[in-house]
Amino acid sequence: MRQLRILFLTYQGGMAGSTYSITYLAKGLADRGHKVFAGLREEMPIWDLIEHPGVTRVPMRITGKFDFENWREIRDLVRNEKIDIINAQSSHDRYTSIFAKLRFKLPVQIVHTRRQNPLSAGGWLQRKFYIKNTASIIVISDGLKRIFIEKGYPENHIKVIHNGIPKKRFDDWNEEKVEKFRKQLNLKPEDKVVGCISRFKEQPQLIEAIAKLNDPSIKLIFAGAFPEQIQPYLDKYNIQNEVHLLGKLPPEDILSVYRLLDVNVLASTMDGFGLVLVEAMAMECPVIATNFGGIPDVVQDGENGLLFENEDIAGLAERIKKVLRDNSLRQHLIANGLKTAFEKFTMEKTIDGYEEYFYELITD
Repeated sequence: MRQLRILFLTYQGGMAGSTYSITYLAKGLADRGHKVFAGLREEMPIWDLIEHPGVTRVPMRITGKFDFENWREIRDLVRNEKIDIINAQSSHDRYTSIFAKLRFKLPVQIVHTRRQNPLSAGGWLQRKFYIKNTASIIVISDGLKRIFIEKGYPENHIKVIHNGIPKKRFDDWNEEKVEKFRKQLNLKPEDKVVGCISRFKEQPQLIEAIAKLNDPSIKLIFAGAFPEQIQPYLDKYNIQNEVHLLGKLPPEDILSVYRLLDVNVLASTMDGFGLVLVEAMAMECPVIATNFGGIPDVVQDGENGLLFENEDIAGLAERIKKVLRDNSLRQHLIANGLKTAFEKFTMEKTIDGYEEYFYELITD
């Protein structure tokens, strides 16, 4: 089959799961011989992360939906490079890609990828605009698809392609680094360690659950969120536990932190999938997460992790206690989590899904 010519656009690209997902996908498609372009802001982390011999990075400011300069940049790329498909990833570029196509009558297919609870799914006018001018909205889980349908999007306009992580991502950790963290944090093998590896979401629910357990022997580790976001809630609930606020860490260090944890908790009402859950599973760390959005696509309650209902603090506390005390349950969750990470949600399967779907679009 012929080479695809794809333009990824994102105004965002900070240190978040979505950034890594875009990066993995673009590089993976380039590795398969497709011609990949990425319109990005140079100052964002994704600019360096996405560097690859097969990915052409194009600096774009994308200052808003009516960024006429960006319309022209998109026009020139589509015409000069014969782009088949634009995959827009964030709010501004979802608009500029469509406006460029309409203004300059560009012969290109446009798809949007949505990775989170669609806070900006918009009213009927925006919804109609997106539906009319895109080939589809790609979402990363069946749970997220249900949310979009509830917000008025037709089912046949929503395409599910699950997220995934490349296996080589898990080459970035080693026991030496784990031991370095263990010594730095003064952790003992017998310690009970509960963690949350995530940018700031619903961490206060975890903190409240720990307060409810009233077990000072539990140690807490937070990574991914800024300490100043977490500390007020530690004070509010008068947490007496030993707490380590690691802030933002390089991705290669995050994997080693999972190995310190007895359980990783993702309290979130934003996630359309929950990539950190797959990472934790791959690092043999049991997970507990909110029964929300796309998270149940990843976590099957009682099989590869535990789910709790949003704001059910007592339920979250009980599940934390259960995982910490029941070793047979821990081993059951770890074994099934490894299968989930390395068999079900691989980046290879994600790339297969995009490649197959993009070919469908250009041959219809």
